[in-house]
Formats: sequence, structure tokens, C-alpha cells
Amino acid sequence: MDYIGRLRAHLPLATRLLMVKADGSVLVHSDGGSYKPLNWMSPPATLRIVEPAPEDAELGVSETWNVQHAKSDDRLVISIHELLHESSHDLGVDPGLVKDGVEADLQRLLAEQINLLGDGYSLIRREYMTAIGPVDILARDGQGRTVAIELKRRGDIDGVEQLTRYLELLNRDPLMAPVRGVFAAQQIKRQARVLAQDRGIDCLTLDYDAMRGVDDVDSRLF
Repeated sequence: MDYIGRLRAHLPLATRLLMVKADGSVLVHSDGGSYKPLNWMSPPATLRIVEPAPEDAELGVSETWNVQHAKSDDRLVISIHELLHESSHDLGVDPGLVKDGVEADLQRLLAEQINLLGDGYSLIRREYMTAIGPVDILARDGQGRTVAIELKRRGDIDGVEQLTRYLELLNRDPLMAPVRGVFAAQQIKRQARVLAQDRGIDCLTLDYDAMRGVDDVDSRLF
């Protein structure tokens, strides 16, 4: 198998999984590497199956797949020695991926369970708009102070920096200041936690399963 174009790549003879998709793409998989193919041709592309050249036929090639990209000179040449299995399936209309546990879900659940931040907390609003973007949740703590909450699935330094910018802007408003910050995520990296604490920002680790009411201890693997 050879990829011919701006770059050249060769795959030696082996048992492979070949996927030809309706969008014109052709993907070559091995038994490892998870979802990532060893080689591929992106659409738009045209697949032609031809008889092998005589010299290739002598080496055991039964047919040759020529996959030509429609907008470049890139070409994938696949030499078939033996077909172990061949099938075709119409997958129909793809409804798309519906994600669970995204930041919008965390925001909604935390707004509904604002008491996770502590006793006496109350919700002001979600998606509080500022000149540099929306604060995920604006709340009030038990002492009546305004609290800005930034939510992430995985909390890293960039998220802390983002919340810092919001706090600097909000604290310029004398009607809101002083505004505290809370950085909330399902997982918070150690570097992000250190930076947040250095800037006076509290950190909160969220248990998504418990928040949505499906925390079943008996079903946990660990």
C-alpha cells in the first residue's frame, strides 16, 4: 500500500481493515491504534478497482485499488492479495452525537444546586454577560458578596486565567465589588489549583454523577 503525493508513505503487506465511506473517504486500519487509521484519503476522492499489473499479479496481487483525491495529485494505491470478508451497509441519516456532561450540563446542575458552593448561597443568574464574555454563573454568598463562578469539565491554567480576567473587570464596578471567584470543574489540575489559590480564587471539584442523581455506589468499578 502506497500513498503518493506531497508526502510518500508505504505500508507493507499485512491483514488490514479497509473502510470505504459514502462521503468518498477511504481509511486503512490495523488491529491496534484505536480509532486512528494507519493511512487514509480524505474526501472528495474517487475509487477505481482495476486489474493488477503483470509484475504485481506474479507477487499475488488479485486487484488494485486506486484512490485519487479530486482536488490534488495525492493518490492512495492499495494492492489486494486476498479478501477475507466483504460487506456493505447503508447507515442512513446520522442523527449526530449527543454529549452528556458538557459544560452546559454542569452549569445548569450547579445553578439548580447552588448550595454545593456552601450554606447561604443564592443564584443571581447564569451566563452573566460582560464586555469580554459571559460569566458562567453569578451568585451571592451567605455574607451577601457577589461570587463569579467559572465552570470547566477539566480545569487547567487557562480556565483560571479566564476567571481572573472576569474578576478584574467585575471588581471595577463599585456596585458589585468586591467580587469573589470560584473555579469549578470535574477535574482540576494541580497547577491550576495552585494558581487559583495564589490569586485568592476558591476551587470546587464537581461530582457530575452525584449532581444528576445517578451516583450508584454498587455500580462503580473503583
